[in-house]
Amino acid sequence: MTQRALDSSGGQTPGPGEQPPGNSRTSGNPRQAKIDAGAELDPVHPVDPPPPAHRPEGLTTAEVAERVARGEVNDVPVRSSRSVVEIVRANVFTRFNLIIGVLWVIMLFVAPIQDSLFGFVIVANTGIGIIQEWRAKKTLDSLAVIGEAKPTVRRDGTASEISTSEIVLGDLVELGPGDKVVVDGTVAEADSLEIDESLLTGEADPVIKRAGDQVMSGSFVVAGGGAFTATKVGREAYAAQLAEEASRFTLVHSELRSGISTILKYVTWMMVPTAIGLIISQLVVKDNNFKESVARTVGGIVPMIPEGLVLLTSVAFAIGVVRLGRKQCLVQELPAIEGLARVDVVCLDKTGTLTEGGMDVSEVRPLNGSDEAYVQRVLRAFGSSDPRPNASLQAIIDAYPADGDGGDTAGAGRADGGDAGSWAVTDAMPFSSARKYSGAAFTEADGTASAWLLGAPDVLLSEGDPALKQIERLNEQGLRVLLLARVPGGALDAPGAAAEAVPTALVVLEQRLRPDAGDTLAYFADQNVATKVISGDNAVSVGAVAGKLGLAGAENTLDARRLPSDPDEMATAMERNAVFGRVTPQQKRDMVAALQSRGHTVAMTGDGVNDVLALKDADIGVSMGSGSEATRAVAQIVLLNNSFATLPSVVAEGRRVIGNITRVATLFLTKTVYSVLLAILVVCTQVEYPFLPRHLTLLSTLTIGVPAFFLALAPNKERAQPNFVRRVMRYAIPSGAIAAASTFVTYLLARHHYSGAGALEAETSAATLTLFLVSMYVLAIIARPYTWWRVALVAAMGLGFLIVLVVPWLQDFFALKLVGTVMPWAAVGIAAAAAVLLEFVWRWVGRRFRA
Repeated sequence: MTQRALDSSGGQTPGPGEQPPGNSRTSGNPRQAKIDAGAELDPVHPVDPPPPAHRPEGLTTAEVAERVARGEVNDVPVRSSRSVVEIVRANVFTRFNLIIGVLWVIMLFVAPIQDSLFGFVIVANTGIGIIQEWRAKKTLDSLAVIGEAKPTVRRDGTASEISTSEIVLGDLVELGPGDKVVVDGTVAEADSLEIDESLLTGEADPVIKRAGDQVMSGSFVVAGGGAFTATKVGREAYAAQLAEEASRFTLVHSELRSGISTILKYVTWMMVPTAIGLIISQLVVKDNNFKESVARTVGGIVPMIPEGLVLLTSVAFAIGVVRLGRKQCLVQELPAIEGLARVDVVCLDKTGTLTEGGMDVSEVRPLNGSDEAYVQRVLRAFGSSDPRPNASLQAIIDAYPADGDGGDTAGAGRADGGDAGSWAVTDAMPFSSARKYSGAAFTEADGTASAWLLGAPDVLLSEGDPALKQIERLNEQGLRVLLLARVPGGALDAPGAAAEAVPTALVVLEQRLRPDAGDTLAYFADQNVATKVISGDNAVSVGAVAGKLGLAGAENTLDARRLPSDPDEMATAMERNAVFGRVTPQQKRDMVAALQSRGHTVAMTGDGVNDVLALKDADIGVSMGSGSEATRAVAQIVLLNNSFATLPSVVAEGRRVIGNITRVATLFLTKTVYSVLLAILVVCTQVEYPFLPRHLTLLSTLTIGVPAFFLALAPNKERAQPNFVRRVMRYAIPSGAIAAASTFVTYLLARHHYSGAGALEAETSAATLTLFLVSMYVLAIIARPYTWWRVALVAAMGLGFLIVLVVPWLQDFFALKLVGTVMPWAAVGIAAAAAVLLEFVWRWVGRRFRA
């Protein structure tokens, strides 16, 4: 059975599509099935309120076809991913690709092809980025179809589920608890219909809707049911544009990406004046061969651009989406992968997360001398009062079916035979998470009128009632308890009906624990992520369930009715306790805000409409795939397999992305720093720039490009840390400065050592050797902690450079040839001294500048 966040014992609100076994949402209720089929009802099963004489049957097939032909269709292109054109545009048309493209074209005209290799590398990298994001798009699109909400539309008198995009103007759309209003319309039918418009207006209080009232797309049903006629569809609907933007694949609003953008902005500011100075120095001041001067100028500009960093970040995110997609996890916004990795508090709802949606009636305990057989008749009739039963009521229906053919889970005999079927429903009050009970009024078989409430005992019973003690003992066993109470006078809407209700019986429900929930809680505890169980159920009962699953601090329970309203005091209470019961939807939202006020990054899981506000305000909202349409709409992550056990995979994926990108960003930005500093030193000393583009292409490939790709996709369980820019730059700046200084010292020594023809090539080779060795040591530091494959990766890169130095045709291709023994060994010695300095600086920075 579909899960829901709150039930009638403690605030559980049903989600859309929750139903007994069957293909339609009404298959478990014969009365509603008859209504939907347009059949004539049995007089002993009247519907409350009685159906109008001419119940709207919706549009006919012919009318639907006419509207489709006129284009009056809800054709808003709500996508979960960017289009192929957008993917290509985003990966190709970048500021740095433009700069490199221009330089590449210049090099193709003035220098050998080996000096233009950097352009081919960029083409290949951009192609990889496009392919990876396209794979992510296919994964997202396929998962979005699986998780798409399907509203129920009545056509030709028959209700059926259709895609949101198939709704046409004038369609009659049915609504039930948890359903999202997908287009604007006018209420045609209302049965205690309450709609939450907080996502549109900011007002948290539900609005009671009656026939003729307007409903807006983006709102959702919290109680009751009904139907509305679509008056605006497609782009004309109030929330159409908001919905399109909210569900679009996005790479924005991420600390990681915004941090990279900040870095690139500063890099651009440094690069422009430095590049201008280098151009003047190499082309005007130095009287050299024009083509070689151009080549060396380009060789100084290209490595300043950390173009691969943006690409690698996109690739890492895209691969993360594909990996999670294989586990039936829909990531509606890419930064959610990153965000969940930063989470230090996870707020869980018990039902649907720690327990499975279904429950079983373990026993019924009559109170105040009530007749058990009569209580069973009441429960049997109660099950017929709601066409969309929630988890608790469904358990009662399974135990006491109205047709008299079901089992006897409670262990009591069927003394009444089947005469409960002759009870007629005269009034019904749907469950509300605010009041935490539902109600129904009947005309009994003998004509007597009676009214009943079913809900949370500690809400319906007065303080000090003797029944509370046995309820507490049951709750301590992790059992859920409902109270059946009779309303004097037989009227649900009588003033003080709940306060005057007479306790009649306790319905004890046994919850089904999720077999994987314990391991998931243990994972979060091991990762130092605090877990808070927030439920509408009794706090003691929830704590007992959490304790069975091994939640640390499960004994620290708090009834939310005693929770302080002051945000600071609430935050203190949230940090001290692990389990909270009798929580209202608004309190859930306040609790998230209180935790955030203490600097916590909060994830909220839920599947019922009562969770929507909290999901929306949490840093990361996680919805179950079987949850209500409203929760799936506002959540950044949807677990389509309804398994809480998938969350560790999402956390691990986020940590892999953030931790690894932080590592490789240091590599990329070290290159940018030493390139800018080398250019400044060349301009100041008025010497030839030591490198051709081919040299830095080789260095970048061996010390950054290839290693970064493997390091970015490697497993990484380190907890994500804030201050991305600070964490990266505190190492990149000193590393780049040491690399630039040591390389330039080698170059200056070589200029004094070599003379005559071929001197510049020998000087460049010595400087290249030093820069490679220093860059390799930076790579070796970043690759820590070492594993066999990390050591092999670093060794392979070193071997690649050695091959270039010893193979004659590669020497000629890359213009690298070490001359003599003095300068090559001097270059190695300078690099070794730089490595010692790097080790010292990295350790000092780690202690002195903690991020």
